[in-house]
Amino acid sequence: MTCSEFRTFLHGYMDGELDLVRNVEIEEHLRTCAECSRIYQAQLALRSALKSDELYFRAPVGLERKVRMAAQKPERTAWLPRLPLPGWIGVAAAAAAVVALAFFVSPMLLRPSQMERITRDVVSAHIRSLMPGHLTDVPSSENHTVKPWFAGKLDFSPPVVDLSAEGFPLVGGRLDYAAGRPVAALVYRRGKHLINLFVWPSASTQESAEAADARQGYNVLFWTRGQTTFWAISDVNGAELRRFAGLVRARLS
Repeated sequence: MTCSEFRTFLHGYMDGELDLVRNVEIEEHLRTCAECSRIYQAQLALRSALKSDELYFRAPVGLERKVRMAAQKPERTAWLPRLPLPGWIGVAAAAAAVVALAFFVSPMLLRPSQMERITRDVVSAHIRSLMPGHLTDVPSSENHTVKPWFAGKLDFSPPVVDLSAEGFPLVGGRLDYAAGRPVAALVYRRGKHLINLFVWPSASTQESAEAADARQGYNVLFWTRGQTTFWAISDVNGAELRRFAGLVRARLS
């Protein structure tokens, strides 16, 4: 199920109107898509807020009698516009405005930042690479083999360092896609663990220190150096990934 399909069926799912197969598809999508999961939680919170007792008021005594009189004698309804609106009508209008505002504004509020989108791209690309047949396009432990392979396939030449002596042997490389563009993915190994190092040109000339994150059981590090962006991701522990990043930075200094 795609994110677009999820949004189409979201309210039917929340109202219990879908069949079993569609419900299973949606629940599986919610387990794997953080953005759609946040949208779903926001809708649950909105639905809960609208059920609050504070939004419901008992009609004033005599309102029903006045409405019936107005319906029976339309020629005498000129006084109706001069009556002050009961409080519950204002509350109902406010509730309707909240619903409309949430419908149009919540997608904007839930729109992820650029850094968040890139992080998701990197995590997704890493997970895809672990599927059979997706790890490398050029399997080789030789940086002099992997680096030339990218020539003509990308609009930049990715730096490829040999870290086998430090316990991070090169496995190979492949083309991938992240941050809205084709990128180089360099694969290293640490014991039984794989490390994906994504590389692409940086839009900024300023270098940045390493920044860490953790998503779906994977540690993530990203930094910029020499007008190049680096993102490293693996299930190795944070200290090992920082050591790997430090070795890459040292070799390129």
